[in-house]
Amino acid sequence: MQGKMDKMSERDRFFCYVIPSVLSFALSGIYAIVDGFFVGNSIGDSGLSAINIAYPIVAVLQALGTGIGMGGAIYYSISMAQEKEQKARRFIAGSLWLLLLTSVVLTAVIYLSATPLLGLLGARGELMALGEAYITVIALGAMPQIFGTGLVPFIRNHGGPFYAMIAMGAGFITNILLDCQFVWVMELGIKGAAWATVIGQGVTMLTAVFYLLRKKQIVMKISLEEAVYTARSVVKIGIAPFGLTMTPNITLMIVNRFSMAYGGEKAVAVYACIAYIVCIVYLMLQGVGDGSQPLMSRYHGEKKPDMLKDTQKAAYGTALFLSIASGFLMFVVRDSIGPLFGASEEVSRKIGQIIPIFLVALPFVAVNRITTACFYATEKDKVSYILTYIEPALMLVLMLLLPPFLGGQVMIWWSTVLAGVLAAVLSVGLKWVYG
Repeated sequence: MQGKMDKMSERDRFFCYVIPSVLSFALSGIYAIVDGFFVGNSIGDSGLSAINIAYPIVAVLQALGTGIGMGGAIYYSISMAQEKEQKARRFIAGSLWLLLLTSVVLTAVIYLSATPLLGLLGARGELMALGEAYITVIALGAMPQIFGTGLVPFIRNHGGPFYAMIAMGAGFITNILLDCQFVWVMELGIKGAAWATVIGQGVTMLTAVFYLLRKKQIVMKISLEEAVYTARSVVKIGIAPFGLTMTPNITLMIVNRFSMAYGGEKAVAVYACIAYIVCIVYLMLQGVGDGSQPLMSRYHGEKKPDMLKDTQKAAYGTALFLSIASGFLMFVVRDSIGPLFGASEEVSRKIGQIIPIFLVALPFVAVNRITTACFYATEKDKVSYILTYIEPALMLVLMLLLPPFLGGQVMIWWSTVLAGVLAAVLSVGLKWVYG
């Protein structure tokens, strides 16, 4: 597969990596929508709100897998570009052990702390009971979720972007089929949706393991000293892709907390539906960045600055196109989003009124996401940290300042947009300084 990639034109090679990556990330975003669709149409607004409040915990598991996988895969690509195959294989081994350790720790922590965690996220009463039923199952299935997202970057960086998409697609189809069976046919409710998510990610994990075994890329032998070194390096780079994957969910947590104070449960339900849709676009934009990452890391390792710059330009153009096209499509179908999730008439009407506010931010988010990917793909990890975490930090500050004085709940919505705009301005400045 890698040999065929090398014979392609630069343009064809770029899209051969990026298109499957965008589709893979879109599918990962649709995981949440699938649960919301089936639970919302089965239980109603309360089920939709419970999934919305609990889902950031799920996102932490999957984001940790993504962060570890991307951190290891980036160093794998750079090492292979420098013709250091043994070093590259050590990064595989170190990443696999780190994924395993993280899985064990998170299973215990989330299972034992489900109630206080949900309380911190704003769950009360019925939402707490539903959230506990959902998160207990999610905790027991932490390993397939972490490995499912953590192995895919290695497939992509080994020259198998299409197979990476197949692995994600297999899990997604499994999730849909099991949601239908567990939630609607067997009437297992929100717990059934959780089992569908866990098993779906398990299918992705097994599909990825099969590919890596076939390519002889599963390596576990590594000394303790080397494991510590690789883990430190993987975490150093992985903090940024972890944060990018988590950003929509950090936003979700912040918006939920402030919305409960200003708009109540109905406002949370409104944002649940909006977040499901907007999150897919955010993940597609990350898919552009992470899809072009193997090429950026390779050209960085081979010291080919012109090819690196061309890849980055192509990534910016693709992300901006996707953000504008997606925004237009969401604006056209805005009145159909609420009914899709079984939301009440009042919530559905409010969604149609509010979602145009969020669409304003999409091109700015595109710029920020690609710039961040450019930095972490080329080992500029400290700058990538700034861009990864500045947006939710700005959002929190704006929500503390604007709603009390300028309009309550409506300024909760606008704070998310303004944070995205300010983060994009900062990213342009940092790109100009650091290249």
